[in-house]
Parts: sequence; structure tokens; C-alpha cells
Amino acid sequence: MSTTISRITAVVAAAGLGIVTLSACGSSDSASAGGGGAASKTVTLVSHDSFVYSKAVLKAFEKESGYKVKVLKDGDAGQAVNKAILTKDNPQGDVFFGVDNTLLSRALDNGLFQSYEAKGAGTIKSEYRVDQDKHRVTPIDSGDICVNYDKAWFSEHKLTPPASLDDLIKPAYRNLLVTENASTSSPGLGFLLGSAARYGDDGWQDYWKKLRANGVKVVDGWEQAYNDEFSGSAGGKKAKADRPLVVSYASSPPAEVIYGDPKPKTAPTGVAAGTCFRQVEYAGLLSNAGNAKGGKALIDFLITRKFQEDMPLNMFVYPVVEGAQVPAEFTKYGPAAKDPETMAPARIAANRDQWVKSWTSLVLK
Repeated sequence: MSTTISRITAVVAAAGLGIVTLSACGSSDSASAGGGGAASKTVTLVSHDSFVYSKAVLKAFEKESGYKVKVLKDGDAGQAVNKAILTKDNPQGDVFFGVDNTLLSRALDNGLFQSYEAKGAGTIKSEYRVDQDKHRVTPIDSGDICVNYDKAWFSEHKLTPPASLDDLIKPAYRNLLVTENASTSSPGLGFLLGSAARYGDDGWQDYWKKLRANGVKVVDGWEQAYNDEFSGSAGGKKAKADRPLVVSYASSPPAEVIYGDPKPKTAPTGVAAGTCFRQVEYAGLLSNAGNAKGGKALIDFLITRKFQEDMPLNMFVYPVVEGAQVPAEFTKYGPAAKDPETMAPARIAANRDQWVKSWTSLVLK
């Protein structure tokens, strides 16, 4: 895999986080992990493997606060959340970042976080705020799971790219789409939830029956779908992939531009704006955190403009605070969806497991 493809894989997949089944994991001592006692000057942030940051920005926080930050990456988001739940009585750190709206109820129902209202929380856009009565989590970033298309392929075949979920079941797009497994991949799950939000409890299964009849291909995860199956990505071109439609992110096109080698003058991929589902990531102060004071300071920092404006080019996500700026490439090639499908965490909690079970029986068998 070339450096370009590896870099695009790392940054575009920042929100592409697999979902795993809760399984037994050993706990580790919070002090040895950097949690320390109440007076500790080390604060430990537990997150998923895709958490990326600029060292200069984190050092600025350390200088201003007097705390030393230790980052503990603990697998993909599902794995990290599950392990944090299993070790909540003796946590590995003080703050957890990276639980998203598809998994939030699991974390809250299992008592993973303690209450803390971050300083500056009033700057967070109202549409991202949840759990306002208890303040157990703080929104940090958002991203849109959307179908991406290969511009060159559609131009060559003189076919208009799909613009909506409805379009994807039309005969013109037969055998063109690849998506991820909803039981093993966050974008795959997001795409399923988007269809449920669009067509309702009774209609989403009928939609997937039509999508399956129209030749949708399902693979385990984002990297395989985007780099091996999608003809529009740097990896897909190298692999001579033959699917010009893929479930990915609204931020994938600017990633192709920024990390292209050579850098293209325009994005080789586009976004079907009517296929998007909004994903939001949160941070919370872990129950029984060894350094709660330091953890609170770190959460405060995560919603400052300094950190919020650093995120886009590191994790290819969008800020959630008012006034935070995004890079010009985002505005030009990958703006956030104007009207994405959304779903309340409570509704996800009530239906997620059954929907995934039904989806698996319907699509994979």
C-alpha cells in the first residue's frame, strides 16, 4: 500500500469505527495507566485508535494547565467502549473520547461516565447537545456517513450519479454500490440507521430487499470497501476496483485532494447528498477517574476553538462549537451535509440490536 493510500486510510477512517460484541477483557490499574491520585499532574485520555491530534496543540494545553496528557488508544470505537465499560470500577484513565451516537446508550446505561458540565459548553451547537439533565457526555465532533461516487466512472459511462437513497435502488445503479457490514462497521451501521430514519420501522427492511436485489455488495469494514472495492479512491485505482459507489464520509473527497500524490486540482470523488447520516462523537469523565480535576480540565480543552479547529485535518471530522473554522478544502470539496438523516440516541438504543439482527438475516443470508 502506498504512503498516500495509507494516509488516506488513517485519516478518512477516523470516524469509520468498527462495532464489536461485548467480551471479557482484563482491567489495568488506573494509576499505572496514568490516572494517578487526586493531586496527580498526569491526566489520561482513553480513546479509539483513530484519535489523532497535533502535538503542538496538546503541548499548549499542557503548558497552560500544568497537566501532562497521556493518550491510551484501545482499539476501534466499539472495542474501546466495551473495554471501558468492563473496567469502569478501576478505569484505565480519566477521560474517554470517541463514543458516538450509535453506541452512546450502551455507555450511559452501563454507568461509564460521571456528571460534568464542561466550561464553554454553551458554545456547542444546540443540535449536538444530549443528556442535558445529567451532563454525562460532551459533544466533540461530527461527521456525515454518505455514499461517495467516482466522478470519472460516471462521466465515462454518461450516467448521472445518484443523489438520494431512493436512487440507489433504481436499475441504472445495479451492481454499483459497496457498503460495510452493519454488525461490524460504524459506517455500515450508520447507513442502516439512515435508511431506518428515512423509511421508518416498517419500511427500511423493504428498502434493503430492493437494495439487495439491485446488487449491493457487503464487505466487513470501511478500509476494504473504500480501498479495495471503490474505483474512485487512490487504493481502488491501484487495485482496479469496479464499484463506483461506496458508503464512506462527506470528508472523504477533501482527503483525496489533500493527500493525493500528485495532489489533484479537484476532488476525484463526490458525495450523494441525499444519502447522509449524521454521526456525533462525545467525551466524558470516567466514573471513578483517578484524576477527576485533570479530566475536567481536559474536557474543557477539547471544546476550545484551538482544539476544535485542529481536528478537521487530523481526524477529518467537523467542529461542534459555534464559530470554529474548517479548512478551505472542507468547504470546497466536502462540506457537511445540509439535511442529513438523524436519529435520537434513545431510539437507536431501543432498536439497534434488533435492527442489526434483522438486517443480517435479510442481507447476508
